[in-house]
Amino acid sequence: MAIQTRLRRLPLSAALSALLVASPFATVFAQALPLARTAGDAALKWGGCPEFMPKGCEIAVLHGDPAKHNADVFFKVPANAAIPRHWHTSAERMVLVAGELHVTYDGHPTAVLTPGTYAYGPARMPHSATCGAAGPCVLFIAFESPVDAFASDAARK
Repeated sequence: MAIQTRLRRLPLSAALSALLVASPFATVFAQALPLARTAGDAALKWGGCPEFMPKGCEIAVLHGDPAKHNADVFFKVPANAAIPRHWHTSAERMVLVAGELHVTYDGHPTAVLTPGTYAYGPARMPHSATCGAAGPCVLFIAFESPVDAFASDAARK
């Protein structure tokens, strides 16, 4: 009761802060500080893409573990690159950061993404894309399930 009485006298934000600091979750909240990155950030570690992706394709992990749920990545391909038809186990939530990307999901018209455009890609739905001539395409992708990509001829489970 003493803690509840003291918290009632504090402003709500102070009361919540006091509870978080005293809780076992304080360490988790401290580690989940906001993080801002740009595609040109020198601290990003770019790695390769699956073999079927175009030459020059790169991925940088922004948040999370790509082998686990809820990882965020930057996906970059050179200008004029054709991304072959493929699919992912996970749904994708995407925002184009740079370039112009033409994306076609099976059974749907091609969507033209320009910087700032949001797109949603359903899980297991094959799609292909082409990066425009203006420069490299950089796509922010939030994966719900572990990060993967399968060539279109791979069996969808």
